[in-house]
Amino acid sequence: MSQFKFWNEVNGLLNMEGPVSGPVPRWQKKKEASSSNNSSNNSIKLRSLSCSALNSTKTPVKGSENDYQRNKTPSKTPKKNRTPTPNKGSKTPGGDRFIPSRSASNLDLAYLKLSQDEAKKSDSPTHKDLQKAMSENLYGTDISNQRILTYKNKPPSAPEGFQNPMKVIYTQTKTPASAKSSSRYIPQAPDRILDAPDIVDDFYLNLIDWGSNNVLAAALGSHVYLWNAGKYNLHTRYMPPFCLLYRVSGAFHTNSTPLHTFTAHQAAVKALSWCPWQPHLLASGGGTADRHIRFWNCNTGSCVNSVDTKSQVSALLWSTSYKELISGHGFANNEIVIWKYPGVTKVAELTGHTARVLHLAMSPDGTTILSAGADETLRLWKCFPKIAVKSKDTEKVKAKPSALKQCIR
Repeated sequence: MSQFKFWNEVNGLLNMEGPVSGPVPRWQKKKEASSSNNSSNNSIKLRSLSCSALNSTKTPVKGSENDYQRNKTPSKTPKKNRTPTPNKGSKTPGGDRFIPSRSASNLDLAYLKLSQDEAKKSDSPTHKDLQKAMSENLYGTDISNQRILTYKNKPPSAPEGFQNPMKVIYTQTKTPASAKSSSRYIPQAPDRILDAPDIVDDFYLNLIDWGSNNVLAAALGSHVYLWNAGKYNLHTRYMPPFCLLYRVSGAFHTNSTPLHTFTAHQAAVKALSWCPWQPHLLASGGGTADRHIRFWNCNTGSCVNSVDTKSQVSALLWSTSYKELISGHGFANNEIVIWKYPGVTKVAELTGHTARVLHLAMSPDGTTILSAGADETLRLWKCFPKIAVKSKDTEKVKAKPSALKQCIR
């Protein structure tokens, strides 16, 4: 049997017509390796343009080296796959200093504002309100305060009345010596709280006043209480029910028709106050359904400005020394708000009343606010400290040079 096996192997080796079962030649290995590399590169090019660019820059690996890497014995600790480092974000996200961002810019709005004819615009309040309502419905905001081009994304807006405590640290710039400080400290707690039992919770009444002789008057129930703010003395006097006219002008008028009629408010108007330094300016506040403070020019009969307070407006006062407006409000915060005029921006919010603020009064010196609330309390707020006025004599003394400094070298 061994002889037959031997001769069969010899015949198989000598027979040239049978299939070759030996190892693949080297030239054939190189050809297969190059064809596989070309096919993989073509597939990558079809999938992604960026990947094809990266693969095209790499040097092609020779077939012998590829075979060596394929047949190499793996190490005990395999190497970790390296992940590419993600690209860092740009320093100016959303645009450039000179090239506006298309995503943040509203080009339709820009074209509309550029194509508007200034001569055809009307200055009537009704036309302005109509244009404002149409722009809010179409664009979602008032286009009168919008920019045409935007060079970066806008930061999120701060909540209403927010004051950053770190603002002082990041705004320490050198200012001229003659510049006045625009900020002041306003205490958030009342200076004094008085009980006001049996005060009538009525939006249409005005039950407190502060006279020029520094005496407070408050109507509680069927009595009027007088309180001396300087000596802290209290006096009472019984008063029968009566109706009061706050201000009446007596003259011979031939025309009985009103000079102007303002109908912009959507609710009852109780809060009215004339501006002390602009006699033609009137401020009015609406009730719960309106919640607006409106400023009227009584010479022209037009609305100069308005602001939505988000709550009922029950009282209005003016501060002559600081050129500010004080308003009392009801639900939901029951607060007193100080507004800067004419910018109509919030300066401070004074909270403490547990029910709506009904009435406001100003002290004769203009430093203290008296507020009466439906929680049966009277609160005194010292919000307007006196502004120190430098006399001419002190300025002359400071201006004179010191003889001692002249002698010392």
